[in-house]
Amino acid sequence: MWLVVAREPRPDAQVWAGRRWLAAMDAVVWPAAWVLAFSQIPQAGVVGPFVSAVAVLSGIGRLHRALCVNERYWFTTWRWGKIVASMLFIGFVMKLSMPG
Repeated sequence: MWLVVAREPRPDAQVWAGRRWLAAMDAVVWPAAWVLAFSQIPQAGVVGPFVSAVAVLSGIGRLHRALCVNERYWFTTWRWGKIVASMLFIGFVMKLSMPG
């Protein structure tokens, strides 16, 4: 039995001055970081070029959305930054709670 749940699409983001260029930087930096990370692994074999190609194609689509359809672009740095900050906070609390 298949259960299909249709979600409502996310509302458009609020557009403000400078958002387009920050979104363009965000759209390019993350795929470039993936390409750089996989180019540093000598044993990547076929996976390295594949990940690089997917990252470049993803970057092109993200850059188009960031520049042309800016109200539909959501920042990756903000999304993952919240997760990393919460993990750092949890680690800090754990370090404080350890005796000695």
